[in-house]
Amino acid sequence: MSAIRPSSTTTEAVRIPSGKTTSALRIQSLMGIAIPWQGRAGEIESRKSPESERRVRPIFADRPRSDQVGQGGGPRRSSPITSDGITEVQRIVAFSTPTASRSHGSPMNPDRLRHLTDTFFSVPKRQLVEIFRELLDAVEAEGHLPPGGLMSRNYETAQANPEIHVLPGNLKDARDAVFPFFWGTDSWNSDLHLENVKGPANAASMVGALACLLKNPNLCVDTYCLRSNELEVKAITALANLIFYHTQTPWGVFTMGGTISNLYAGKIGIEKVAPGTMHHGLTGPRVVGLVSQAAHYSNKTLAGWLGIGTDNLISIPTAPDCSMRLDLLEATLHELYDQGARVAFVIATFGTTDAYGIDDLAGIRAIVERVARAHEAIVPHLHADAAVGWTSCFLTEYDLERNELQMSDELLERVGRLRRAAEGFRTVDSVTIDFHKMGWGHYPGSAFIVNRREELRYLLREKQEVPYFSEADYRHDPALFTLECSRPGLGPYSVMASLAGIGLQGYQLLTARMIELASTLKARLERLENCKVLNFETPGPSVVFWVLPRGRDAKRIYEQVVAGTLPVESRQRFFSEIRRLFEKRQQSIDPKVDARLSFTSSMGYLPEGIPLPAWKAVFFHPRTDEQVIDRIVSGIEDLV
Repeated sequence: MSAIRPSSTTTEAVRIPSGKTTSALRIQSLMGIAIPWQGRAGEIESRKSPESERRVRPIFADRPRSDQVGQGGGPRRSSPITSDGITEVQRIVAFSTPTASRSHGSPMNPDRLRHLTDTFFSVPKRQLVEIFRELLDAVEAEGHLPPGGLMSRNYETAQANPEIHVLPGNLKDARDAVFPFFWGTDSWNSDLHLENVKGPANAASMVGALACLLKNPNLCVDTYCLRSNELEVKAITALANLIFYHTQTPWGVFTMGGTISNLYAGKIGIEKVAPGTMHHGLTGPRVVGLVSQAAHYSNKTLAGWLGIGTDNLISIPTAPDCSMRLDLLEATLHELYDQGARVAFVIATFGTTDAYGIDDLAGIRAIVERVARAHEAIVPHLHADAAVGWTSCFLTEYDLERNELQMSDELLERVGRLRRAAEGFRTVDSVTIDFHKMGWGHYPGSAFIVNRREELRYLLREKQEVPYFSEADYRHDPALFTLECSRPGLGPYSVMASLAGIGLQGYQLLTARMIELASTLKARLERLENCKVLNFETPGPSVVFWVLPRGRDAKRIYEQVVAGTLPVESRQRFFSEIRRLFEKRQQSIDPKVDARLSFTSSMGYLPEGIPLPAWKAVFFHPRTDEQVIDRIVSGIEDLV
């Protein structure tokens, strides 16, 4: 393997494969890590620094430790002369020399304390900017490498060396401790990433995230975050108006992910049909929730954690487009009510993770209300899990007649269908969105939003339950109803910075472009006899498809599977061929030019109860273009 080794000086530029350079990367100061540009992905060379190390102490005394291996598999080191001009020996002496006893009321060793506070609790602008520039340079260098696999993982080493430095250091010691892991983390900035619903974070979001990190607000109550709480209200309202289309009393909070946002909805539903569960627990008749078979697996998580049990989460079969079958939803509701069950919630999906299936939100609303009233039951809470598909709402106000983005007729038709489907958001009680997905924001950027603020009354705490928040106000302090007490502010900062920077028309362009690329790949694949697109009619950025050996009629095989006429042995053989060809492509692609795809064992439609495996491509990166599609199609043609 060949790698560029660090220079003995800190100003040496780092050479990258294209022959360009990125200045001031200062690899020698970044723990002696060399940037690889040839050889297999996942390998990286490093070298032991000859410089003296600051003493470290293992967290667990009985854990094995190695003097040769540091965090992340690289060497442990610290700068001999630190940014404050103090040598390592001077620091050891300073912090090891006993001091005279102090008089009552005087601070403990004021010089040590002053040094510590000046180093870590001031705002050392010059040092922070220098370190951030080094990190940016590393990200720039990563951009010239194939996506993924920058560094092999070594969990055994990480567990065997859980070290804490004994003596205080400086900010470069902090940088050195995390840099190997930073370098070994893929930023998903490559346009070849098509594996899943994850893309690069936009630069406006980074501005918001940095602003948040500098102030470090806790969104629990106003007194802990002041105007950052106001920013959350502003961000939630902006998203609510986009999704519910100018609702009157929206409210909500940012959470750490879509699972928690869906959990809020489930909890509200349980409290509706089983009042007092928050205090007394689940008692009485059976409580159930309903989702589609294509819904995210995290719905089972919330059913288990909320106490209704995963056995009481009922999955409704889907149609070929991965939408919930309304006829079976209605029949299931009648059956459950006849059995005496209490239906707490129905979680619809707007954009399934694999195939981008979209449930008929308005149709579901009509059914749950009609059936519940027929049985004189409480209407279930209707929640829309739009963690993936919420960005379709950016197209709600796009003028199809003027067509300023000059969309093709085919694309306009798909956008029109998305717009009509998105109108259903106005009928649901609450929604989950993940801005860190197709909002291209930073994690965590998930939000739980209710259409009407009064829905949150089911989650409220009494003030005496939170005595140290005695100043909390029910009108605006989330700590009185949120699952978490401490909540980061990254969500609202990322959202508002992105919405202000990219703007409505910018998001319309990005969203439409992703749909256009997915439609192009679908059309190209469908022309191949041995390929079958499983979600051809779904208007979203995802493509799930079959690739079979040359000579197989993939469309005919699909029809036989759906009809239930294909023998089990033949079906299993075909499914094995689909998986084997995917793995063959994985081994044969050129990582510098070929897109990274993924594989799902069930794309969301289960004809005759049979999970359909599929290749998957998701167009999330704004720089992905038709050349990437050309390589995918030509590679498949050569593969089989």
